[in-house]
Amino acid sequence: MSDKKWQPGKKDAVFAAVVIAVIVLLVLGSSERTTKPTPDDAVHRTAISHETCMQCHGADGVRPQPLGHASSTQCFQCHTQPKGWLGVAK
Repeated sequence: MSDKKWQPGKKDAVFAAVVIAVIVLLVLGSSERTTKPTPDDAVHRTAISHETCMQCHGADGVRPQPLGHASSTQCFQCHTQPKGWLGVAK
């Protein structure tokens, strides 16, 4: 057997940097979403479906979704419901 001791090299440093980068990305990607809650008013307390939301937030509505908004049909997956909401809570 050889008495050589292991010494980290350039490949080991690159590997460690990649592992650290992946861990950082996973931690940052798993943080709580920062979407806007729905306003606490009578209109939003009764909005219980995507179709109801799109009456105002569709392309022709009074307050259309901003450009780049996710094209999901589950509004309350991201946006929190107001107090007294009439739908099924998360």
